[in-house]
Amino acid sequence: MAVDITAQNFESDVIRSSKPVVLDAYASWCGPCQQMAPLFEELSRELGDSYTFAKLNVDEARDVAIKLGVTSIPTFIFLKDGEVKGKEVGYMSKAALQEKIKFYLG
Repeated sequence: MAVDITAQNFESDVIRSSKPVVLDAYASWCGPCQQMAPLFEELSRELGDSYTFAKLNVDEARDVAIKLGVTSIPTFIFLKDGEVKGKEVGYMSKAALQEKIKFYLG
């Protein structure tokens, strides 16, 4: 299950995560974000042993979104050892997101 990220837990749950992180930057009012939510949750259940899946509500944690350079949503940010390895913007299929995870995070 995906971890909800706030300004308070961003450092501990994302930057210092022991596993690579797949971060979904979204908003509750965003249609494509709502379409991606169940796919993201499915992948979090399937791949959660290898990766940390995290969700960042850009309206509730605006400073974190700005720090990460989020300008459109949904944005998927792939981090390893506290560093951004890649970003992808927009709706994609579950298979496409899984491919991006493997591409950026191994």
